[in-house]
Amino acid sequence: MLRVAFVSVHGCPNAKLGSKEAGGMNVYVRKVAVELGKLGMQVDIYTRYHGDSDNSVEYLADKVRIIHINAGYPHLAKNQIYDHLEEFTRNTIAYARFENIEYDLVQSHYWLSGRVGQLLSESWDIPHVTTFHTLADAKVRSRSGEHEPEVRFESENNIIKSADLVVAFTDHERQLMARYHNVDPLKVEVIPCGVDTDLFNPIDRNVAKEKLGITASRVALYVGRIEPLKGLEILIRAVTQIHSDEGLSLIIVGGDPDADEEIIRLKQIILALRMESSISFIGAVDQQELPLYYNASDVLVIPSYYESFGLVALEAMACGIPVIASRVGGLPTTVKDSKTGYLVPWRCPDPFADKLQIILNNQSIHDAMSRSAIELSLQMKWSKVAEDLAEAYATLIGRPSD
Repeated sequence: MLRVAFVSVHGCPNAKLGSKEAGGMNVYVRKVAVELGKLGMQVDIYTRYHGDSDNSVEYLADKVRIIHINAGYPHLAKNQIYDHLEEFTRNTIAYARFENIEYDLVQSHYWLSGRVGQLLSESWDIPHVTTFHTLADAKVRSRSGEHEPEVRFESENNIIKSADLVVAFTDHERQLMARYHNVDPLKVEVIPCGVDTDLFNPIDRNVAKEKLGITASRVALYVGRIEPLKGLEILIRAVTQIHSDEGLSLIIVGGDPDADEEIIRLKQIILALRMESSISFIGAVDQQELPLYYNASDVLVIPSYYESFGLVALEAMACGIPVIASRVGGLPTTVKDSKTGYLVPWRCPDPFADKLQIILNNQSIHDAMSRSAIELSLQMKWSKVAEDLAEAYATLIGRPSD
């Protein structure tokens, strides 16, 4: 039986999704760990204490635990955590020693965790598997105005070179690693993300709307963190151009509507456009509630400047909702153009508005995309992700995955 240490320093699997620093990575860590547990592995997820509500140890499943480690003030922003990584590492090693735990390998998630993964791999003399979720080079080159500290570029380069295996979500991500970091493509295993089709599946749209109190005839949806990289201003300006046969409402799920600087900026734009009656910010919601929002919508829109995969696209598709997305990063792997939605090559409002008009005003196109979306999502379950990852582990350490 394999024993695996997951390291997700800033991303607790129990964090409320859509908040400033909780999104698809948190879902990935949680779902993959649980599925690996079902395969018989023992998985411990090491993350920081994020507040008084965190228990020191929490069980996600029979063989899967979250272990909260002290490292700096609990409410540190993500960009403040780097200075506390050595403390996190020391306390993780101390915890494992106290519990007399020996791991077979460590898998890190995101570059901050990758540095910890390097140190744990050296201390425990075990292989290090890493998953970046987002690369700094790709993020900065997206022209979203995002900036990253120089230490991140250096760290990602060192982590890629030292890791025993790198897991990428798409072949596009593997190509980026080869281009920016000169990594041997054979060192990178492409394992796409999955979706929980027991949670995300079609339900009657009117029922979903009634439960959420949505009265609009047409609904466009955005789900995710609220930050400039996500391109929400593009979507807001696109919605102002819509002249569908019935009224359109844009619902934005994620963030803190009263506190996030980007939301405050976007609300000022909405006021200037006189669109406040048609656009609403819901804030972060529990994942169990997300299927209602997907099913209450006609279309999901992802106007991001960059996405390594775009997990929300897959969740929406599992609910039978077409997706309009930027043709960037890993989104073309998930969204099949003109089949499960549309890919927009230009990051400006006009083409997003054009595709919204097509889906909103052509029921036959909407329904055909809905059927294709459901069919594709059924091929991408988390259990398949875990099985592929288990095979990669087995190859790495020379032990059968079963």
